[in-house]
Amino acid sequence: MNSGNFTEGKILQPLLRFTLPILAALFLQSLYGAVDLMIVGQFAASRDVSAVSTGAQIMMTVTQVMAGLSMGTTILLGQLIGEEKHQEAGHAVGVSIVFFALTAAVMSLVMMAGNRALAALMNAPQEAFEMTCSYLKICSSGLIFIIAYNLLGSLFRGIGNSRIPLAAVTIAAIINIFLDLFFVRVMHMGASGAALATVISQALSVLVSLLIIRHIQLPFRLRKSDFRFDGKVIRRIVGFGAPIALADFLVGISFLIILAIVNSLGLMASAGVGVAEKVCGFIMLVPSAFGQSMATFVAQNYGARKMDRAHKALRMGIAVSFAFGALMGYISFFHGDLLCGIFSNDPEVVVQGWEYLKAYAIDCLLTSFFFCMTGYFNGCGFTSFVMTQSIIGAFGVRVPVSFLMAKIKPVSLFKVGLATPASSLVQTILCLIYLKTAAKKKEAELMKENGLPG
Repeated sequence: MNSGNFTEGKILQPLLRFTLPILAALFLQSLYGAVDLMIVGQFAASRDVSAVSTGAQIMMTVTQVMAGLSMGTTILLGQLIGEEKHQEAGHAVGVSIVFFALTAAVMSLVMMAGNRALAALMNAPQEAFEMTCSYLKICSSGLIFIIAYNLLGSLFRGIGNSRIPLAAVTIAAIINIFLDLFFVRVMHMGASGAALATVISQALSVLVSLLIIRHIQLPFRLRKSDFRFDGKVIRRIVGFGAPIALADFLVGISFLIILAIVNSLGLMASAGVGVAEKVCGFIMLVPSAFGQSMATFVAQNYGARKMDRAHKALRMGIAVSFAFGALMGYISFFHGDLLCGIFSNDPEVVVQGWEYLKAYAIDCLLTSFFFCMTGYFNGCGFTSFVMTQSIIGAFGVRVPVSFLMAKIKPVSLFKVGLATPASSLVQTILCLIYLKTAAKKKEAELMKENGLPG
């Protein structure tokens, strides 16, 4: 259960060993929403499926923003450990916990108060409007647990330990399944039951993480004096994390806009896209996992000024991700009906979901490149570029293309879905250009400052 040091020895084996628990944790996280939709789809009405789809997309956007901000802690912690500044690392952890606890409390109150406005903004179908509001209100009340889970995951990844988040989410995912069955199938609570199961499960995952912390060896000491509001440390965390959080927020907004466009096409289209998005959460797991692990691996080597190891890790991550991406793309395009059928027993919803999923099959190939590259840039601290390319992809490509495709008659969810791979293509090109120009220049300057060969 000790932390991992990635600045010495082999590259591929430690990278894979670190990535696999992250992959498993992401799988279980995806299972949270998937189980909600799967059980609601099997034991409730299509309007409940639509409510969970819309509500979960809003909550996922909020969660991604906070996860992006907490990435600032991962980067800072990784670099401090790479520089062997262990006392400062412990202080950064304590400050992060205080900062994110206050942030979570404020966001929870705001979300609970604005649940109806959010549902209306998303064009939630009339049949599912009240259920969407209920889902949002319940999930917002437990937002502090959702944010705490993501922060704890960021802290552990920062010290090179990806197994503890996996242990916590495994227990919580199992509990979530039983609670979903109880609240939805037995109590007939529909979308509200799914939301309640998610909140309780997240709370338990946080409790498990805190219990495990007491029995592991950390690379730093946590003192009571570390748990305070330190403006200097918070500025560093926000400096790294804010561009990522802003990028995640704008990307999330772009997907919410697409969902609002789809919701205007009717209940079946709304439910179908909701099902496809859940499937997508699984087929994108490998590149997502490598993107997260890459940030930690590169952050430590950036702090140790060993950029040659960071470059090799990037190439290896892309190669492995692409192999899995090609496989998942094939399955999604030609057998997407089987995947969508897991989450709904309504034939029309399955057809609509498969149509949308075909576009994501193309995206499987592209994300293998740019997820790993953005993880690399995050590890180096080049988060402003990550934010910039995300904004360009979201609002320069994804939203305009989806809006245009929704106007072309006859309307096809495949055409609307093409906005996502179009955005990924542009972002991949931008990442390659930056990697060969600005990033290369910054790395050379870093090495020169430390008297090392560039």
